This record gives sequence, C-alpha cells and structure tokens, in this order.
Amino acid sequence: MIVDLFAGPRGWSEGLRLLGLTDIGLEWDTAACKTAHAAGHPVIQCDVAQYPTVPFVGRIRGLIASPPCQAWSRAGKRAGLADQPLVHQAVHELAHGRDTRAELLAQCKDERSLLAAEPMRWLYDLRPEWVCMEEVPDVLPLWKQYALYLQQWGYSTWAGVLNAADYGVPQTRQRAILIASRTRGVTAPDPTHAKNPAEDLFGDCLKPWVSMADALGWGATDRPTPTVTAGGGKTGGAEPFPTQARNALLAAQQRGAWVLRSGQSVAGEGRAERQSHEPAVTITGRADLCAWVQQRPATTVCATNRIAPPGHRNRDAGGESQFASPDTVRITVAEAAILQSFRPDYPFQGTKTKAFEQVGNAVPPLLAAHVVSAATGIPVQAPAGLAAA
Repeated sequence: MIVDLFAGPRGWSEGLRLLGLTDIGLEWDTAACKTAHAAGHPVIQCDVAQYPTVPFVGRIRGLIASPPCQAWSRAGKRAGLADQPLVHQAVHELAHGRDTRAELLAQCKDERSLLAAEPMRWLYDLRPEWVCMEEVPDVLPLWKQYALYLQQWGYSTWAGVLNAADYGVPQTRQRAILIASRTRGVTAPDPTHAKNPAEDLFGDCLKPWVSMADALGWGATDRPTPTVTAGGGKTGGAEPFPTQARNALLAAQQRGAWVLRSGQSVAGEGRAERQSHEPAVTITGRADLCAWVQQRPATTVCATNRIAPPGHRNRDAGGESQFASPDTVRITVAEAAILQSFRPDYPFQGTKTKAFEQVGNAVPPLLAAHVVSAATGIPVQAPAGLAAA
C-alpha cells in the first residue's frame, strides 16, 4: 500500500499511474475528495493530524506527503513564520516517539503550521520502504531535518530543489523535494528536458523545455477563438465575451504573441509573466488570477474571467490593478491543468474558484512520476495525450 498524506486532487496519484502504481489518499477538503473520487482514486476524507496510523502498520510500502507549510509561506500576513522553530521541535519530538503536538500547537501563531510535522508521526510509526515529500523551496531546511532522522534509521536520502520544467512540465515550478529509501540508494531524478539542451560526450541530448504553446496545442502567436470553456458564469454559463471584446481579441491574434501573466506574487518574484513560446510561470492556488494578455502596452485593466472591451477598467477588491490590456482573457481550468501536466479533461470538482485552487496546489503529475521513480527504481511510462511527454 502507498499512502498519500494531504493528497489534494491527486497530482501524486496521477504520477503514480505512470509507474503502474496506485495509492490511497488522505484529504480533508470536500472538493478535492470529490475530484479524487471522480478521477478513480481511493480517498479517505479526514484530518490527517487526527487520523491514526494503526490501520496501516505492516501494510505500507510507500509514503507520500505534501503538507501545508504556512510557517514558510510568503503569502498573506505571514504570521506562521514565527512558528518555524516550533515545527522543527515537533519533528524532533515525533522522531523520538514523543507526541508533544498539543502543547506546541498552543504556542503557534497559525494553527496549520504543525501540519508540516505530521509526516514524521507516520514515518516513525510505519517505517515505509520509500518516502517522497514535496513543498515550496523555502521548506528545504525542514526536509533536510527529516533526512537526518531517516538516515539514522537506515534510509538513503536526497533533499534538494527541482524545477518541474526539467521533467517535461510546461511550467518553471520550483519545488523542495525529499526522497528516501531503505532498500536502494537514491539521488535526484535525472532530468529529461533542459532550457538549452546540448549533446553530451555520448551524443545524447535532453529535450527542450515544453512551451505553453506546445502544451496547449496552439501556435506561439495565436490563441484559439475563445469559447464558453474560457469563462462564463460560475457553472460555465453562456458565451462570456461581448461582441466588442470578441472582435478585439480576434484582431489581436493577428498582431503578436500571447503572454501568460500571473495576477499575484509568485514565491517572492513579484507578478510574473511568460511568453507562450516558454514554459508557464508557476501556477499557484490562485490560478484564477492568471490571464492571457497581448504583449503590448497596457490600456485596459481586467480582473474578472472575461475579456474587457476597449476603454473598460476593472480592479480587484483592494483597488489594485490586476491585468492591463484591451485583449485580456482569463486562463481556463483546463489550460491551468495542462500547464500542471494533468490531462485536459481531469475532473476537477467544486466551484471554479475551488477548481483553480486545486490545480494550483497540486503536484504536477509528471514531476511526481519522476520523483517516485527515483525512490522506487520503476521507470516512468510515457503519458498518453500530453504534449509535455
């Protein structure tokens, strides 16, 4: 059995399928659980911090975890930053069989901070054959702490930061990864792609990074005519593009390249944008704030899931401009999913906002497959129907 803690919509599980493996996920969010069920992945809806490990004793082969890491988050009020020492202390205590979570939780600024220590409770109790964990790059020091204890228990470990684009994901998503095994030596998975591929001494060459245009199946200077899948109401709705805006969009397709612009800060990098002949910017939990815009001077601001007709201005709830172009259209859930290396018809459930949240928070399946391959030695099977392959 493979157990996936904080399983979300099952990016790890989709990656496991590329290795011929399956897992069971533990997840508390209702929409993510419905997505997992619709995609055919077994799920237990629960609070991971409260769920007992006893049912899995002697039955577990692999453990996967992508815990929330508020203590390392750069978003919001960042109250959890003060909790980092408490998280490290919780990991230390759990690694020695002492459960002091209740008293440490009482000292936390953010009640979610200690969730980053939960995998250690499972590791101490279950001692799986292999382990794979993932989070934002700033969590790497915590992963290295985990690795030290795993090494003391006889595991081979590797901890570092990987770029999803190096594994065929059409997105330059940086993630801190921990890989461990007590049956084989482990190291970082060999990349399959590179920004500037060059032949090595044996004449082998990695594939170039997968661009957004290639992944989405449209040319670097053209975007398909918008349809109802690109917007509409919360449940899809009618044609979302007013005639004036549609004409502006169609005319713009003849003028220049499309750019994917993020409407929020990405890991401290500020609001980023990327041309369609490049991999995407990091898709976050607010993927609904990403939009395709024409690469041209800004004249219109759009903060909805519609393109704005020329002369129309719109701002977010805080009065801050989100996107600026007369030719702006929101990224769709399907587009965001593809840029995460999910299949385009992956059945994300819940409201559109919840669907975007699930896409942005998920582990890219292609990255997950290569990480688990490094832990298990099982080769990755090429996914069907993904340009990212």
